[in-house]
Amino acid sequence: MLKFLQKRGMGARIVLGFVAVVIGLAMVITLLPGSMGPTVQSADAVAQVGNRTISMAQVQAQLRQITEGRQIPPALQAIYAEQVIDNLVFDEMLEVEAERMGIRVTPQEQAERIRRAIPSAQGGNTDQYRLDVETRTGLTVPAFEEQIRKWILREKFAQLVTDGVTVAPEELEREFRKRNEKITIEYALVSPDAMLAQINPAGSELKAYYEKNVSKYQVPERRIIRFARLTDADVRARVQVTDEDLRAYYNENITRFQLQNRAKVRRIMFSTLGKTEAEVEEVRRKAEGVLAQAKRPGAKFEDLAKQHSDDSNSKDKGGDIGWIVPQQTEAEFERVAFSLPKGAVSDLVRTKIGFDIIKVEEREQARTQQLDEVRGAILPAVLESKVRRTAQEIEDKVAEASRMDTRKKLDDIAREFNLRVSEAGPASVREPWGELGFSPEMDDAVFRLRAGEVSPPLRQENGFVVLELKQSLPAHQGTFEEVRAQALEDFRREKAGEMAKARAEELAAKVKGGAALAAAAKAAGLTVKTSEPFTQGGTVGELGSARALAAAFSMAPGTGGPATSLGANWVVYRVVSREGVKPEEFMTQMQAVRDSVLQSKRSLAYESFREALRRRLISEGKLQYNEENRKRLSNPNS
Repeated sequence: MLKFLQKRGMGARIVLGFVAVVIGLAMVITLLPGSMGPTVQSADAVAQVGNRTISMAQVQAQLRQITEGRQIPPALQAIYAEQVIDNLVFDEMLEVEAERMGIRVTPQEQAERIRRAIPSAQGGNTDQYRLDVETRTGLTVPAFEEQIRKWILREKFAQLVTDGVTVAPEELEREFRKRNEKITIEYALVSPDAMLAQINPAGSELKAYYEKNVSKYQVPERRIIRFARLTDADVRARVQVTDEDLRAYYNENITRFQLQNRAKVRRIMFSTLGKTEAEVEEVRRKAEGVLAQAKRPGAKFEDLAKQHSDDSNSKDKGGDIGWIVPQQTEAEFERVAFSLPKGAVSDLVRTKIGFDIIKVEEREQARTQQLDEVRGAILPAVLESKVRRTAQEIEDKVAEASRMDTRKKLDDIAREFNLRVSEAGPASVREPWGELGFSPEMDDAVFRLRAGEVSPPLRQENGFVVLELKQSLPAHQGTFEEVRAQALEDFRREKAGEMAKARAEELAAKVKGGAALAAAAKAAGLTVKTSEPFTQGGTVGELGSARALAAAFSMAPGTGGPATSLGANWVVYRVVSREGVKPEEFMTQMQAVRDSVLQSKRSLAYESFREALRRRLISEGKLQYNEENRKRLSNPNS
């Protein structure tokens, strides 16, 4: 391929853009339930398109690339896996269809795209080209070049499918109105949450509800574990910091305890910034007067600083600027401060910003602090370092003991290493394991264990834990007593939803019959609010997207709308006013509106082509799935 490439520039964007578009397209596609058509039984196959097999290894490699460096919640792992499978299958469907229709990507087309993506392809330096590809895209050269070819093939089909898509004038006008026409409504929100407390079913009523919906109350597999745990707090209680530990830390960090020459000083500063020569002379006379007071026996330097200093940082502290070291302050200030004896007050010191009077309160010569001076300060750091080191040593020994004797029991390990033994569960996936809490790593470790088996040490935020499976409780149909709490919650939610719907419909009927919304809502214990003006594509405050209120845009002001579902909630509304569109704005927005509608229609056409192709290949026996492997990738813990 390199011989076609003698030029190139945006590799990362091309490949990352490809991944983003692939995932974006997959998010639009509905993953159809039920049978996917004929099945392929190959041990490693996820799907077969024509004579092309998509393996589990391919899917896992792409999953690793997409999720690298990110923690993916277990609930999303199945979605990511389905997206990757779907897009690998689509790529191969296009290959089959391209062969049928005689569509191909020429080496010249591929080389031109690579040249634009990776500029170093043009120079003939294969090593630099390889390095750039791997650095910018994370792919090998063959994988990158193949990905570019697939990208171009997708573009060719997209162009073929969408070339005939056009936008009619009425579509433009409809979209323009959708973007610009605004209405204001008054509304009452009816929420099932406000009705939950009113629903208290009798035991027989709840039992009847459970029996009617029994199939939805499946209890997943639950497990009981025993565990031996060592926390940092446990280790901290065992560890003692010795003089040898402190001495070793002190010697390793000796440079931290080396002090420079330093002086603790106060100042009275008189600013001359921005002043004329005459004003500077006036400041000098004032400073000399204060200096005379500062040098009198018994004078309180800090009081003079509070009264006269222009330094806002130290004035309220009596001129105290703390300890200074060489090269920290202006050269003339430093020279005087380090030449005065302890307790002395300087003459007037001229600096770039004014005049200073300096008093030295303490002096220290350069030296290294002794261990006894810093013992208290370094003790916490030494202790925590020893805790971490000791905990890691114990964890390594536990891991080694487990490897050396796979029949070793949890109690044996706990006795040998003085670990606390406790029990957790029963719990299922994504439920907390008692004091161990929840983490995907915990779930993975627990549900991999066999009865009596002991896990390797599992690192936690504040220590480690060794697990042993005590009992596995199989998944089963939940009895009424087992799922009573969930059944009660579901019953209340269902009944509250029915009550909310009935109340909303009753209120809407009253408004449609001529009643004022505000009065009718108040009688029903509801609050009426008035929205800000909004468009069909906008949002309506607490109601969210305006899509559910599309009918309101065809209603005259003063008209009440039907009871409208907003998910769990219901809303009853009345149109207050309408802001019509301005025809003169149509011309300024026309191109943007056209582009938006065209893009939307093209996307829909392409997705329709994609789904039609999938169905045709299934019907022809050219697309087959291995449902068992597909489920295994979507749910690694199954």
